Amino acid sequence: MLTAQLKAFFTVARLGSVTLASRQLGISQPTVTTQIRALEEHYGLELFRRNSGRLTISDAGVELLPMVEGLLQQESQIEFALRNQAELRQGSLRIGATAPYYMLDLVQRFQNRYPGIELSLHIGNSRQMVDALREYRVDLAASSHPVRDARLLCWKLGEDPLVLVLRSDHALARRTDVSAQDLAPCRLLLREGGSMTRQLGEEMLQLAGVRPAQVMEIGSREALREAIVRGMGVSLVARHEVPHHPELRVLPLRGEAPMVAEYLYVLKERRQMRLIEAFLSTADLPPRL
Repeated sequence: MLTAQLKAFFTVARLGSVTLASRQLGISQPTVTTQIRALEEHYGLELFRRNSGRLTISDAGVELLPMVEGLLQQESQIEFALRNQAELRQGSLRIGATAPYYMLDLVQRFQNRYPGIELSLHIGNSRQMVDALREYRVDLAASSHPVRDARLLCWKLGEDPLVLVLRSDHALARRTDVSAQDLAPCRLLLREGGSMTRQLGEEMLQLAGVRPAQVMEIGSREALREAIVRGMGVSLVARHEVPHHPELRVLPLRGEAPMVAEYLYVLKERRQMRLIEAFLSTADLPPRL
């Protein structure tokens, strides 16, 4: 019970939101709130200051935070060590990815060789996956962000250009390619903050001095596809992530399009763990960066 309460406290403190914490922990918002209040009441302290529905971590919470982080990291290390002890006929491995395109081939290759290992694939944006790796919530992570961190080992899996995806009856759909300036009158559909695709697209438009007529943020690839199909706007997407649909058209960007790379990361301290070593050995990776 104490570990669950501490995990709720740590996740809310790190994300700054009970809503975001509940999503990450996979439990309801009332449960997260109850766990934190129970911890505060049991020890007679205030971990968060509550003002008009906003949470601000208290001095006691700030002092507790690094100790809780260390405890949760130890718990994750112990749990992984237990999963890693058995022969490779059983066990489980958690993989984080921004999109299935690059990772599914590697996952399938691993499963074919080690069918007894249970694999779980967690999908999120680039920053979320790197954070999940650093916090031991996944064992390997693919991300479009080039990360400089001495704790991480990195391999480049590939790269693809940004393209414009739009509905087939859109005014631009008859073009063979488009420029950044062509997007000025459009409603541009963007992924959430933390998406490398969004970052590169915004940098390209800023460099060209282009501000789209409207911008709309959409938090998932599935919703983004549906919005384009419904004619709600256009979007810049990595070529390998273009959703398949008969009503969609894909146009290359004129000139040198931004390239979206995909990297595979693993914590250096876990590199020799049996499960991770087995996955890397079956992946046929390029030389490490």
